[in-house]
Amino acid sequence: MPLLDIKQTRKVTAICSLEESTAIQVDQYAAFVKCQPDEVVNKALEYTFGKDSDFQKFRSTDPKVTAQLRIKKPATAPTGARRGPKAGTLAG
Repeated sequence: MPLLDIKQTRKVTAICSLEESTAIQVDQYAAFVKCQPDEVVNKALEYTFGKDSDFQKFRSTDPKVTAQLRIKKPATAPTGARRGPKAGTLAG
């Protein structure tokens, strides 16, 4: 049996703005706990969501909300298509 229980989670890149002082503190906290700033933001939000009983009640009502967080689309895999002029053509 492995000593570590590693959970594979799906990650997305979300685009959001932080106040400058908050961004500095995220970097400082990441250095403090020796992890990536993304993980600090993720864990802080998970903690907040889990502790907010009013938010838990709101979620239990199955609210229909419009997505406002901008999720960056993943890059598509290259198809092997060439870029530039077609073979056998001359420019000019």
